[in-house]
Amino acid sequence: MNSNRIKLYGTLTIGVIAFILQFAFHQALAAQWIISILGTILALIMFIDMVKVLKSGNFGVDLLAITAIVATIALGEYWAGWIVLLMLTGGDTLEEYAANKAKSELKSLLDNSPSKAHVYQGESIKDVDIEHVKVGDKLLIRPKEQVPVDGIVYEGNSSVDESSLTGESVPVDIEKGSHVMSGSINGEVPFKITAEKIAAESEYQAIVKLVKESETNPARFVRLADRYAVPFTIIAYIIAGLAWYLSGDPIRIAQVLVVASPCPLILAAPIAFVSGMSRSSRNGIIVKSGTALEKISSAKTMAFDKTGTITRGHLVVQDVKISPDFMPETVYQYAASIEQNSSHVMAEAIVDYALAQQIEMKDVDDVKEITAEGIVGVIDGHYVKVGNPEFVTKDPVEKVEGSSVYVSIDERFAGVYSLVDEIRPEAKETIARLKTYGFNNILMITGDKKETTEKVASEVGITKAYPSSLPADKVKIIQTLPKEYHPAVMVGDGVNDAPALALADVGIAMGYKGANAASESADAVVLKDDLGKVAEVAKISDDTLKVAKQAVLIGILICIILMLIAGFGLIPTIIGAMLQEVVDTVTILYALRARSDNL
Repeated sequence: MNSNRIKLYGTLTIGVIAFILQFAFHQALAAQWIISILGTILALIMFIDMVKVLKSGNFGVDLLAITAIVATIALGEYWAGWIVLLMLTGGDTLEEYAANKAKSELKSLLDNSPSKAHVYQGESIKDVDIEHVKVGDKLLIRPKEQVPVDGIVYEGNSSVDESSLTGESVPVDIEKGSHVMSGSINGEVPFKITAEKIAAESEYQAIVKLVKESETNPARFVRLADRYAVPFTIIAYIIAGLAWYLSGDPIRIAQVLVVASPCPLILAAPIAFVSGMSRSSRNGIIVKSGTALEKISSAKTMAFDKTGTITRGHLVVQDVKISPDFMPETVYQYAASIEQNSSHVMAEAIVDYALAQQIEMKDVDDVKEITAEGIVGVIDGHYVKVGNPEFVTKDPVEKVEGSSVYVSIDERFAGVYSLVDEIRPEAKETIARLKTYGFNNILMITGDKKETTEKVASEVGITKAYPSSLPADKVKIIQTLPKEYHPAVMVGDGVNDAPALALADVGIAMGYKGANAASESADAVVLKDDLGKVAEVAKISDDTLKVAKQAVLIGILICIILMLIAGFGLIPTIIGAMLQEVVDTVTILYALRARSDNL
């Protein structure tokens, strides 16, 4: 049992004993003494904790609570003092419950972490701890089980649920050759995988590490909330002092201070930020700290990498120019058939282009791939080459924009493919949304050449582009931004983005491909292949900060109103102590609104 619950149960027990002593045995003095001793002990414990907070450079907001306890006991209002103690210990326990509730989605990855693997040893299967799985081990994944390590399917077809990893609720179909991520949940059909990584390096454990980091970073806004404690405490003491001075009744001090609940300051901001982090996690974004949410909300600049971030990071066919001497379908068919035998990134684009047009592939004989030049083979007796223009033919060839792949049939120029890195369909809308959230300075910093960079920037609505930027250049651009453009957010996906992600006020990694240097360096990681999540986390940040501030101010306003009423003697001490819990409950429930997607 934790200390908060011990304090709560101890306070309840003492209250029951005091109640029996006073009302069953008519021992009011004994009841007063037992509550006074309890109150003194707990006030002393709170005072020691407060001194530790003051030494760390923050104002101790428990000062009001300590004063209220001491005042009620000193003035003989011991039952009011007991209620204040009950409210404080109950409030601490409620805070713990609320925080755990808010963290429920954030902790789900940890709670569901796979621990066992079914490993083939010859023809038999042995269950082993996932830490003992080695690269190359053959594993059986049974129905409804989690995949223990990243692997490649070598037998079986099924569908897996990756929602805990990517936030995508639609199951993913897998077959022989498919990559599966650890933490995915299998459907109804068993399948077998070859372990591609050990457990510690697999996708699930990488995300678990990010979750653990997100729980260990305090939010700066919590310290900002502590600053409200200084004027709030002064106001409470002034109202209590004036009430005593004007009425001449020292009981007014206790009546005012028991409703001066510090809980809006203690609870509101941290619960709101944990709730916002929970909401982010539920939407497929791991945010490592409340500080990151606060900075994103106040940021003025958003800088993007291009390849893999604004674009998809893989080539697609933009255009094909065919020689008048050949039929387009023939060129598509021959080029795709021969490119099926290549592992080059451009080959995949050409094959996909043919398949999209329902072109039927042909058998290829005598295939030979020549590094950095192209691939050659024989189809239906025709000598087909695909690759660089100098490699495929001596004929004059047509030049095209972007990356190009040339095709010749029987040494004659047949056609040329123009390939581009496809812009994400959600990119333009994402940029537009970010501008509505106050990001007026949106940049793209990339190592790509000027023409391509400016074209992409223009299409999606980016303010300014920085082409031909090496990792050191990206860092320098972020460093030299004018002060008015900070805080600055950097979004990237590759190792070359890691330094800039680490240096920016907030780094957001497109980490859906797995743990890499970008994810390690970033303050937030998008777990789904969707740039729109960047705009989503900006909205969540704005919503969270708004709720945190509102919760603090609402709690303070209610307390000040109650203090003014109590200053006129209209709230008895015991009733005032009970009203403190109402303030706490309102504040906590309001802060928990940050968990909602409907703000």
